[in-house]
Amino acid sequence: MRRIRIQAENFDIAAETAALAETSADVGASVAFTGFCRDEGGRLSALELEHYPGMAEAELSRLAGEAEGRWPLIGLTIIHRYGLIRPGEPIVLVLAASAHRRAAFEAADYLMDYLKTHAPFWKREHLKDGTVGAWVEAKSTDDDAMERWR
Repeated sequence: MRRIRIQAENFDIAAETAALAETSADVGASVAFTGFCRDEGGRLSALELEHYPGMAEAELSRLAGEAEGRWPLIGLTIIHRYGLIRPGEPIVLVLAASAHRRAAFEAADYLMDYLKTHAPFWKREHLKDGTVGAWVEAKSTDDDAMERWR
């Protein structure tokens, strides 16, 4: 089972994990990664995320298909939020389920590396002093992490 959602609303990590575990009696392991908004040392009031509707869903679906082709996954959930997200709130959830832990760990790791570098989302900082910062640039460390999957 594959579930992909892009939404403004928050999500319930425990409920999403339970729903994934219920997809099959063959689930022996699930791995969850949740990315949260940081306050960047107290200077950030929110992070604004934008995306291209349709294109973003298609890219997440393509990435999910690649993961399913590389590992024997029983279930996969990807949820990515957009809009204004406050520090401490979740931004992204990747859940990977398989019969065995290694496949679930590797698939979740792979998906996060690719989401950080290929998913069509853009982030802009909203600062505590009331100003809107620049769009956040991609990090070379994210590109380096992604290279190991090639």
